[in-house]
Amino acid sequence: MPTIVQSSRFFIVFLVVCGFSLTQSASAQPPKPQPDVLILVDGEKLIGHLESSDGGSLKFESDLAGEITVDLSKVQELHTSGKFAVLRKSQVLKKHSNGDNVPQGTIAVADKNIQVTPASQPPQTIPIADAGHVVDEASFQKALENPGFFHDWTGGITLGASLVEATQNSESATGSLTLSRVIPTVNWLDPVNRTTVDFSASYGEISQTGVPTVKTSIYHADAERDEFFSPRLYAFVQAAYDHNFSQGLNLQQQYGGGIGLVVLKAPNQELDLKGSMTYIEQSFQTAAQSQNLFGSTFAETYSRKFARSIVFTQGVTITPAWNNLNAYSGNGNATLAIPVYKRLNFSIGVIDTFLNDPPPGFKKNSFQATTGLTYAIK
Repeated sequence: MPTIVQSSRFFIVFLVVCGFSLTQSASAQPPKPQPDVLILVDGEKLIGHLESSDGGSLKFESDLAGEITVDLSKVQELHTSGKFAVLRKSQVLKKHSNGDNVPQGTIAVADKNIQVTPASQPPQTIPIADAGHVVDEASFQKALENPGFFHDWTGGITLGASLVEATQNSESATGSLTLSRVIPTVNWLDPVNRTTVDFSASYGEISQTGVPTVKTSIYHADAERDEFFSPRLYAFVQAAYDHNFSQGLNLQQQYGGGIGLVVLKAPNQELDLKGSMTYIEQSFQTAAQSQNLFGSTFAETYSRKFARSIVFTQGVTITPAWNNLNAYSGNGNATLAIPVYKRLNFSIGVIDTFLNDPPPGFKKNSFQATTGLTYAIK
C-alpha cells in the first residue's frame, strides 16, 4: 500500500507533468495578430481590427467602443496587420474568378489613398474615391469557392395558434417555412443562381353541439430555381401546389419555366418581374370539374429592409389559362417582420387567393390574415 510520502511525490510529479504540458500547448498556439490602428481627423485613436468597407464607410471593431461605422472622409490614418482585398468601384467579379486582378495584402490609409502591400509584390495605391469594397482576405477567398448544397440557406419558420372553448369550440393553427439560397452571397460577385422554397398552412375547426363542424384547411407549397445570364436577367423553373378546402379545391399543381428580370436592386430593396409558360392540373371535390390547363404565370415580388432590421416582403401572381379562359387564378401576399429578440421576429401577414372556377357553392376568393412568431434561419 503506498505511503503518504509516496503519494505526495506522485502528486507533485503529476502536477509538474501537467504544468509542462500546458506550457508546451500554450507555446504551440500561434501568436495573436497585431491590432489595427485607426486615427480619425479629430485625432481620436482607436485600437482594434478592421472588419470591412463598402467604399463610403468602414466597420471597425474597437477594443473599447465595440463595433463602429466610420465615414471614410473622417479617417486620417489606418494601418492593418491583417490582409485585405480591395475592389474598385463598379468592379464585379465573375463567380469562378480566382481574384488575381484584385490587390490583396495589408493596407494603410492616408492622404485620401489606400495603399495595398502584398506579401511579394510592390505596393499598389488606390484613391479612396475609386475604392468599392474592402474585404478581409479569408472572406474574399471563401466567397470565390463553390459551397455545398446544404450551405448558405437563409429564411424563417413562423408559427401561430388560437384556441377558444365556449358555446362554440374553435381551434386554429398557422405556420410557414421560407428558405432562400443565393449564390454567391456577396454583392461584389455576379449572381449565379438562386433557389427558393416556400410552404404555408392554415387549419381550423369550429364545432358546436348539434351543429355540423366547420373546417378550414389551406396549404400552399412552391419551389423555384433561377439561373442568371447577367446580374439582372435570369431563367427559372418552378413548381407550385395548392389545396384549399374552403374553395372546393383538392389540389392544384403548376409546373413551368420562363424568364425573370431584376427591375430594381439596391442594398435595402429588390423588385423582380417574371413570366412563364405553365402546365396546370386542377382537382376539385366535384370530380367532373377537374381539368388540365395550359397557361402562363406572371409574377411580381418585392422586398424592402427598413431601419431596426424590419423587413417587408410582398408578391402578386396571376395565372391565366389559354385553353379555358374562364379558369384563371391568382394570389397575393404581404408580410411585415419586426425583430423581437435575437432571431425571433413578430410577423404580420395577409394572403389572398382567387380561383375563378370553384365548384358551385364555394366562393372565388379566400383571404387570410395571420400573426405569429418567426425564427430566422441564417
